[in-house]
Amino acid sequence: MFSFRKSALAIVAAASVGAFAAAAPAQAQTLKVVMHSDVKILDPIWTTAYIQRNHGYMVWDTLFAMDEKFEVKPQMVDKYDVSADKLTWTFTLRDGLEWHDGKPVTAEDCVASIKRWAARDSMGQKMMASVADLKVVDPKTFVMTMKEPYGLVLQSLGKPSSNVPFMMPKRVAETDPNTQIKLEDVVGSGPFIFKADEWKPGEKTVYVKNAKYKPRAEAPSGLAGGKVVKVDRVEWIWIPDVQTQVGALQNGEIDMLESPGHDLLPLLAKDKNVKLLSFNPTGNQYAFRFNSLAKPFDNPKIRHAVFVAFAQEDFLKATIGDPQWYKVCKAPFVCGTPLATDAGMADVLNGNAAKAKQLLTEAGYDGTPIVLMQSTDLQVLTNLAPVAKAQMERAGFKVDMVSMDWQTLVARRVKKDPPTQGGWHAFLTSWVAADILNPVMAGYFNASCDKAMFGWPCDAEIEKLRDQFSKETDPAKQLAIVEALQKRWVDYPTHINVGQWYAPLARRNNIDGNLTAPVPVFWNVTKK
Repeated sequence: MFSFRKSALAIVAAASVGAFAAAAPAQAQTLKVVMHSDVKILDPIWTTAYIQRNHGYMVWDTLFAMDEKFEVKPQMVDKYDVSADKLTWTFTLRDGLEWHDGKPVTAEDCVASIKRWAARDSMGQKMMASVADLKVVDPKTFVMTMKEPYGLVLQSLGKPSSNVPFMMPKRVAETDPNTQIKLEDVVGSGPFIFKADEWKPGEKTVYVKNAKYKPRAEAPSGLAGGKVVKVDRVEWIWIPDVQTQVGALQNGEIDMLESPGHDLLPLLAKDKNVKLLSFNPTGNQYAFRFNSLAKPFDNPKIRHAVFVAFAQEDFLKATIGDPQWYKVCKAPFVCGTPLATDAGMADVLNGNAAKAKQLLTEAGYDGTPIVLMQSTDLQVLTNLAPVAKAQMERAGFKVDMVSMDWQTLVARRVKKDPPTQGGWHAFLTSWVAADILNPVMAGYFNASCDKAMFGWPCDAEIEKLRDQFSKETDPAKQLAIVEALQKRWVDYPTHINVGQWYAPLARRNNIDGNLTAPVPVFWNVTKK
């Protein structure tokens, strides 16, 4: 046992001599962290994967940001104004914004960035559908003119998680939204600078403090306020084995572990040199995503049969285990939030295999094997696919589970090829609660056909209800729209929510300052 865990860094270094040789100068303060995944993709707009979102917050900044209370505050924006008729929004950037290459941030950069982000993001698409014009006034000012009043402008521009509207230089933001930006284009204006020369996929990703970054004056709160960097260098070290990760933390070889295995939490809780910190109290939600283009899941009745076959607790027991860290919750917009409701959900997520089998027969399922992608390198996801396979097979499906690492899955899920030729039928993932608080924000509810996220559901009724929600400001009426949408969604599933879960971050006792936020960020963090 000791030989397996004796030195995580030595194990990784053995795979590639010099993996940790490019150390910072002796006087520099370096934070060594193991994140939940390796960094193999650098474009946080091209994909919704959370490791790319986390990478995005290191390098780029946002016009607005959500604080600890889920209130949207200005970030890169100094001031904004809304006309009396709610049709004209004027935004002015704050002073001192500069790209890492030394060039000033301009309104042109921001307009181009909004357009690229909106082409990929669910909220961005809805917002831009109501935009009549988006134009630059001067180097620090731009104006967004709406076709009609739109209730989610600030919530869209201050969206906290995937896809995040990160601001990029105009030349980078003009990259086709369906094409990844190049390595040399990882240039932001955020609190850290990406060290392209030290990036070694499979080993480590390095960021250094942006000495020219000018934080806001406000105290940090969530993702808003002053982003004050208190360390010189952050190294994300990739260690794929969870036990080895924990061993590295206990031995002091790393300072922080973003996603410790739930089965190892009791061990960490007993370690006097380690602290467990629940930085995201609203938690996360597991999701099973359909490819609605591929037979048999092009048939909504067959997708509905999966909804009937599934039971959440089996997924949660297999992945999380301890009920302290999970919650059975049918409400797709997260239990404990204003839009949480079980409307329309009475006959699904009950694990009714017999009923699901009957529905499959009625829908004409022909025995086509379901290509189910399984992520094997993220412990919080690994056991989901086997549970889905078992529950589907009890209902009469044939399931071909294909195993791969998470980054391979992320690359494959954008493909529209037939499942037998490198495509897919389904996979499972997880969303932070802050991503799915309403039907416009929640990307998997986007049913706008080719404009939707991978899975590409296409349903005019769901889109009509999402449009209604985006223009409604009365909370009671918003809830009524959500209830109507859920009733439609059960019959026309775009995905299936398979339970809520929670996880702490683990850090050494000499680390402090982690913020309560839906995203692990590294400003305000200190190392004694």
